[in-house]
Order: sequence, then C-alpha cells, then structure tokens
Amino acid sequence: MIVYKNTAKGFITDVETNKISSRIKESVINAFGWNKIKANEEASWTNSMQFMGNVIRRAAIADDCGVLIEYNLPSTSLRVDFIVTGHDETGKPSFIIIELKQWTSASSTMKDGIVHTDYYGNTTHPSYQAYSYKLYLKDYNESIYNSSIQAFSCAYLHNYTEKRPEPLKAEIYSSIIKEAPIYFRDDQLQLEEFLKIYVGKGKGEDILYRIENGNIRPSKKLIDHVTGLIEGNAEFTLLDEQKLAFESAKELALSGSGKKVIIINGGPGTGKSVISMNLLGSLLKHNKNAIFVAPNAAFREVMLSRLTENKNTSRVKHLLKGSAAFYASKKNTFDVIVVDEAHRLKNENAFMYKGKNQVEDIVNAARVSIFFVDEKQIIRPDDIGTLAEIKRVAALHQAEVSEFNLKAQFRCSGAEGFINWVDDVLDIDQTANYDGWDGDDFEFRIVDDPNALKSEIDKKAQEGYKARMLAGYAWEWTPANQGNANAQVEDVKIPEHQFQMPWNSRSVGTTWAVDAEGVDQIGCVHTSQGLEFDYVGIIIGKDLRYDAATRKYFTVWNDYKDAKGKQGLSKRPEDLNKLVRQIYRILFTRGMKGCYVYFMNKEAEEVFKTRLNHSKS
Repeated sequence: MIVYKNTAKGFITDVETNKISSRIKESVINAFGWNKIKANEEASWTNSMQFMGNVIRRAAIADDCGVLIEYNLPSTSLRVDFIVTGHDETGKPSFIIIELKQWTSASSTMKDGIVHTDYYGNTTHPSYQAYSYKLYLKDYNESIYNSSIQAFSCAYLHNYTEKRPEPLKAEIYSSIIKEAPIYFRDDQLQLEEFLKIYVGKGKGEDILYRIENGNIRPSKKLIDHVTGLIEGNAEFTLLDEQKLAFESAKELALSGSGKKVIIINGGPGTGKSVISMNLLGSLLKHNKNAIFVAPNAAFREVMLSRLTENKNTSRVKHLLKGSAAFYASKKNTFDVIVVDEAHRLKNENAFMYKGKNQVEDIVNAARVSIFFVDEKQIIRPDDIGTLAEIKRVAALHQAEVSEFNLKAQFRCSGAEGFINWVDDVLDIDQTANYDGWDGDDFEFRIVDDPNALKSEIDKKAQEGYKARMLAGYAWEWTPANQGNANAQVEDVKIPEHQFQMPWNSRSVGTTWAVDAEGVDQIGCVHTSQGLEFDYVGIIIGKDLRYDAATRKYFTVWNDYKDAKGKQGLSKRPEDLNKLVRQIYRILFTRGMKGCYVYFMNKEAEEVFKTRLNHSKS
C-alpha cells in the first residue's frame, strides 16, 4: 500500500508550497482508517520532508523520477519512509530506500544491528532497517525479483551531527553500513550524489507501478535459502509419528483446490514445532506461497534463531509472522498458513489487535490453514484457539477439516509419565500417573529455599546446559519508564529467604531464552511458552494455593498480577485458577532433563510431596 506517490517534480512542489505534511496525513487516514495522527508523527513528516525536498531538488535528478512516502510493505505492518525510483547512469532501472531519522544522538551496543537511544532504548540500526526493507522487496516482490530492477538502500539522520568516533559507525555495524550507507546532517552532498548516480536519469513512474502492483510471494532464492537451513539442521529432524503427521499434512496441503483446515493436536514435547517448520520448508519448496505464524513473539524469535543458528535473520524473519497480521487480508491471499501455538490465537480483546477473531482471519486468508494445538496451554481469557472454535470457523468457510493427534513424547527425556503426573497432580486431567512415573531419566526435585534453586540452575548453566529460572506471574513487573528497561529492578522477592531477582529484561525482550544474561533473570510463561530448556528452576508463587479442607487449588485475585490474564474473571474464581494451573503446567514441562521447584504455598507443596512416590525424587 502506498500512502503518497508522485514524481520528483511534484514532490518538490508539495514541499515548497507546504502541502506535503497535510497530503501525507490525509492519505494515511484514508489508507489505514485511523481517526487521527499523533502530533509527533505529523511533526516528523514536516521536518523530514523539508530536508528531503532540499536533497531531491539540489541533486538535480530528472523531474520524472518517482517518489513514494510511507510505503506499507505488503503482508507486514512495516512502513518505508521514503523511496526514489529512476534509472542509473548506465540506463538500468533502480530504486533507493531511504530510512529517515530525527535522532540527535545514539550509542553502540555489542549486538549486531542493534543500537541504543535515550527515547527508544535498544532498537535497530537505521542502516539495518533500510537494508532489511530492501531485502524484503528483493525476496518477496515478484515484479522486482523477476526483473532487472536494481535495489539500493541508505539511512539519513538529518538532525544528527556525526561524532568522532561515531557510535553508529562502530566496527560491529561495518557490514550493514556497506549494504546501506548512513548519512548525517553534514553529509547532504554525499546523499545527493548517491541519488544522482543510481536514479538520476529518471523515468521512474513505471518502477513505481511495478513496486506497487507486484505479487507478494517468496522468490526461488529465498526458498532455496530457507529449505537449506531446515534440511541441514539436526534440530528439525522428524521422528516416528512426527514424520507421519508431516507427510499427511503436506499431502493434503498440496492436493486439490478447495479450502482446507488441518488440525494437529499434541501436548508438550510431541514435536509440533519440528513438524511446523518442516512443513513451511517443504511447502515453499513445492512453490507454495506459505508462511509460518505464531502468536507468541518470544517463541517466534527463538524459532528464528534456531533456524538461522543466530546468523543473519533478515532474509527469513518475514516468513515468520505474528497472528494479528491477517485481519484485513483478502480471501486466499496465501496458499498455506502454518500456525504453531494456535491455542494462543486471540479475540477482539487482544492488545493492539484491530480485528475480531484471529482464527477467522487466518482461515479466510489461506486456501489451506494448518493449526498446531494444545488446549491445555490456553492461559488468558482472550485465547480462543480451541478445537471447537477452529472447527466452527472451518464450517463457516465451508473448509474440509482433517485432524491428527500426536502422542509420543520427545521432551523430558521421554518421561511421558512425568507430564501425565503433572496433569494429574494439578487437577488438569485424570491420568494413570497418580503418584509418580516410571524411569529415572528425568530429574525432579522440590527444594525448600529459592537460593538453592538458583544455585542449581547456575551450576547447570556453568556445565553447558540450557538452564533458566521461571516463575508464575505472582509479582508485579516494574515498568520500563520507572527505570526497569533492562532488568534493573529485582521484582521477584521472597524476604524470608533474602531472595530477590529481576524479571527478564525488556531490552533483551523476546530473545531472553537464548540471551547469555537470561540466566540471571526470571522468565514467565510469556517468554518461555513453546520453548524448551535442559533444566528449569520454577518458583510457584502465592497465585497457586491449596485448601486441604475442600481438597482444591484456588487463586486469590490480588495474588495473580497479570492484568490481561485475569481480565473479566474477578467473579469467576474457578476459571481464573484453571488458567493459573495451566500456566504452571507449561512451566513444569519446559525442561527436557530436569525440573527443580520451590513453593511459596506450603499446602500446595505438601500435595506434590504426598503425590510423589518416585524413588529418585
């Protein structure tokens, strides 16, 4: 979607007559259906476009070069600040993406492509932003990757005076700056020359048309890249029934032309994510316009890091999307949408979601929708991805439904009995594992001091294992604007043991589970759901209590701190407690080799001890 489109001459006229900001504002309101524009965003248009007007005019590029402003990258929520189109000095068609910033200062970090600013905290380097947008168009816009159009990118910080040395030019950013040069306030002449060389000969209107109207589907180069990552990655090897579910779902997705909904139902450790990533790769290889969706951002980021082995993620990340991106999609925009963690799909109450039902959005947007579901991992009132809801929506769209169940356990060292025991002792499901499980492969231990819990996790981490501390949402989380952007405040406190630790860092955000500093921070269900570690240390907060008289768990409203997680449940205590128990079930099942637990509520601890008749525990 293009918000503003004009020739270079028309753009200069709009700037010189002070019409540019109002025209952008009007177009944004019409294009996105917004009621109003934030004052700071409107001011940024006024400021930045005056600078760009000077650059375009002084560069003396042809009048019929094209100008795009606030171009919305299709199938994403991303908007490109500025694009100039034309032909280069040799007559080749080209476009330049320009990322505009009003920053006046920034500092470098030790993370590739990440910088720090006082206003935004850790954020992406402007050159990285420009480069990633260029890469998206080269990888996804059929009109561009099937033609000889050249793509270039740069960043322009028109209010920023370059320092000596300049943090934004630190060595860690050198490779990205080669791909997308960065220009500061005093570099206007160099930017003008850049434009003149690559688009200065004009005739850019046809290129505007191709950018605007190109079909969005992955290029062969991208498909080969992604399938190579999956096929060469031992983490995504299919085993036993995983292979059967994969082949069955693939066959259904590739056959016929009608609308289909495929449901793959399985508990923790059954390999849902392994199957989903293999399906993505295989369907892309069969030339299907397929994408991977997961509602949980932390889960997506970790899957991306596993797939790329922490190398450059730019080319792949747009194939992994959040679940809120499809509310305005046209019918059957995609051949296949693969949805992992589908139980976390949302209704209209979800934060920042503009639609009404994400299950409906996805089924509408894809000819084939593949949902991976575990209903016992529903943890909020706005989670609607149940089997019943998916089937209801499928019927509404007259879609053929196929369902597969995964049972074999590949997490917790094969201790399927342990997970069954957790289900039973938390009163989530009655199983045959009332008082324990067979086998000594999985280590489970209840400790009486949270400091001992932390020491055990530190020891495992030092031995090279993936180990993390987790807790229920039974402590407040100090906001970033109160000095807690990077886990500075130790919110999780247990005074009687002189224990305190911070929640996971907001600066690290969705990659806490794989960040080196994460071992000294406590994760919650939102940063660990769908992920797995070798060992976990879990603090069971006061949000899970046990009443010996009624023989039931209960939750006191004020003890559970997730405001969105308890919304609408103030008069439904049993429903609230069920969600809390399901949250702890998720935490219990994150470890593959071991799980250590500390209980705040000693009555609940006694239930676990009484129900445990396993010799190694």
